[in-house]
Amino acid sequence: MSHGPKHPAGENTTALLGLAYSALGHQIVDGVVAAGYPQRAAHSAVFAHTDLDGTRLGELARRAKMTPQAMGELVDDLEQLGYVIRSPDPTDRRAKLVVLTPTGLDCVQAAQRTIVGLESHLVDLLGERRLRGLQRALHDILDHEEPGRRR
Repeated sequence: MSHGPKHPAGENTTALLGLAYSALGHQIVDGVVAAGYPQRAAHSAVFAHTDLDGTRLGELARRAKMTPQAMGELVDDLEQLGYVIRSPDPTDRRAKLVVLTPTGLDCVQAAQRTIVGLESHLVDLLGERRLRGLQRALHDILDHEEPGRRR
């Protein structure tokens, strides 16, 4: 098995991580769509950051590191698809929470099943030892991130 540069990113670790993240993210979306939940890859920003009891739009935007306007467009899309609703925030009636509908929860479960399959594929591809080493290395990177930058 060759480990030399096969991608335009070459040995640029940051670029390789970004490409791998994107490839795996698209595989998750493909799995969710195949399970009967049509969506775009961009919609993952909403699903990945919505709490089970709902989350304010501004908080979703902050967590996803995007503008509230861009997040609002994604929430609008998902609302039209029936995956989320906007509901009054019980702690502040002027605010709204983005809440997953039963269909949205089913969609998240389809994503979780897809992720389990991807993890199994990664074990097959890398082997258990290399995958655990990769996970440890990624945890090390995250552990040294600036405190205010983590979710």
